[in-house]
Amino acid sequence: MRCELLDYELPEALIASRPPEERDGARLLLVDRGRSDREIEHAAIRDLDRYVERGALVIVNDTRVVPARLFGNKRGTGGQVELFLLHRLDEAPAGGDDLAVPPEGAARPERWRAMGRASKPIRPGAVLDLERDGALVAEVLERAEDGVLTVQLSSPAGLSVAAAIDAYGHIPLPPYLGRGDDASDRERYQTIFARVPGAVAAPTAGLHLSPALVERLRANGVEIASVTLHVGLGTFQPVTVDDLDVHAMHAEVYSVPEATAAAIAGARERGAPVVAVGTTVVRALETAADPARAGLVRAQSGETRLLIQPGYQFRVVDALLTNFHLPRSTLLALVFAFAGRERTLRAYRAAIDAGYRFYSYGDAMLIRGASAR
Repeated sequence: MRCELLDYELPEALIASRPPEERDGARLLLVDRGRSDREIEHAAIRDLDRYVERGALVIVNDTRVVPARLFGNKRGTGGQVELFLLHRLDEAPAGGDDLAVPPEGAARPERWRAMGRASKPIRPGAVLDLERDGALVAEVLERAEDGVLTVQLSSPAGLSVAAAIDAYGHIPLPPYLGRGDDASDRERYQTIFARVPGAVAAPTAGLHLSPALVERLRANGVEIASVTLHVGLGTFQPVTVDDLDVHAMHAEVYSVPEATAAAIAGARERGAPVVAVGTTVVRALETAADPARAGLVRAQSGETRLLIQPGYQFRVVDALLTNFHLPRSTLLALVFAFAGRERTLRAYRAAIDAGYRFYSYGDAMLIRGASAR
């Protein structure tokens, strides 16, 4: 796909910097792939139970966003530094350096990949005092050619590293929101399903589902299942190449459990659609699609680099709840593949004309009809 085809114009005033007052208070654009007479309709998220077929299987992402932004100073110089945690590596082995064996009262250190920002490059050997009260210390072990750091985190304050990150880290809001995080983002930038820590960005379609809405869906015979896909920083990386085929797709860790594979098999037996809540769920399910059994998945875990663009044949997902995505993003390419480029652009134009709110804290669209399999 030529990447200029992923462009569209969006008034900056339509970028949502805050979530709606109520979790299920967003607007909902209905996009029907099976009808030309009523292809696009306007609705509300809180009425989602009216638009999801009775008996459908709705699949959510249970990843939990890590408060991955840490601020502090370089030890010795006092220079200000920001560390953005990307993903955890294995635990640091005992012995070999000063921070590998924790002092009395400190927790065992952990190794992480991270991005760093300071007035001068952050080099191996630097020690960073992060957040207040010495809650976290980072020793820089390696710096890759692309600038990504390997750091060893320890908590001299006696907390586990995970507890210190959770207590003192900042929620990594996307930069296009134009603001830093505050206390409310601790709740609203997590879905109600968030269970497994590991994401550095929220699976934003899931932000719309409230406990009351989920109960109404269940009362209508809808089954809820989950997958885990830890959303990485690369999710929002703009496509900079001319041809999407040569875009270097980022890797994300995912898991499709046995219970979800069985739920999909049950949905197929009763002729019910599989509804993915977000593009992250789509990527996990399509990665785990069983090549020998149409419409089914294999329970599995690993890393996915699946790039979905127009021409892709969906094997598992029949309907998609998703937010409105950035131009020149792989997320928008996925939606083009699922709904068709021209239909998606018509829907986006309708949303813009009606003043819908865009991106992470914005409104949503439900794409349904005309089985994808």
